[in-house]
Amino acid sequence: MKSVLLFLFLSVLISCRNSTDLRNGEWIDLSHDFSEETIYWNEMDSFRKETIAEGIMPGGYYYSAYKFCAPEHGGTHMDAPVHFAQGKQTADQVPLEKLIAPAVKIDVSDKAKGNYQISIADIQSWEKINGEIPEGAIVLIQTGYSRFWGNRKDYMGIDERGIKHFPGLGSETAKWLITNRKISAVGIDTASIDHGASETFQTHVALMSQNVPAFENLANLEKISTKGFWVIALPMKIKGGSGAPLRIVAFLPR
Repeated sequence: MKSVLLFLFLSVLISCRNSTDLRNGEWIDLSHDFSEETIYWNEMDSFRKETIAEGIMPGGYYYSAYKFCAPEHGGTHMDAPVHFAQGKQTADQVPLEKLIAPAVKIDVSDKAKGNYQISIADIQSWEKINGEIPEGAIVLIQTGYSRFWGNRKDYMGIDERGIKHFPGLGSETAKWLITNRKISAVGIDTASIDHGASETFQTHVALMSQNVPAFENLANLEKISTKGFWVIALPMKIKGGSGAPLRIVAFLPR
């Protein structure tokens, strides 16, 4: 199965029909920038970038170098299975076949308010129109919450008591996708694959106990089609990490 997926991907990118397929397709960046404005789960956390050197050097050439410090889980990032499942894959162990795969987008932005949880019925309604989610696909969920990025209170849906409220994937839906569609990974344009008010994170547990990673804080999902595209998600390869900053893109063949 792994070799088949990689072969199919290469077939899309390097077509014998058109040697410029890769350039003629459309690339969409699904990642937010990392900066001092990056949103983290804990408001005390932040992305810090410090200057090591910047400017014209004694030899007459320009040189710049920086260092950064940040938690694993914040901004556009991957949750590795070990994040919520002891003994499962760490960030460096997640196979490429789960990170590079055909993908679908399920848009629930018309109903995703507060702590809405994407249901099995939502998935089945999507499939009635678009066909069955293919085995091994990456499933992206568009809630529309990326429009709040940059405003932590609105993005997290934080109320006067400090409790978070935003949409997520229902835990039973996660189990259904794993069992019935054998998905490779799931991504969402909110701060967590679980809904904001969750206290037990059962969607994380359902996915990660089966070695299914999650991509959180995605951007630009409104710019991609419903199906017929590929996702390439390449997290920082942190040895033993429970997650990692992520650059994730979609490729829409023409």
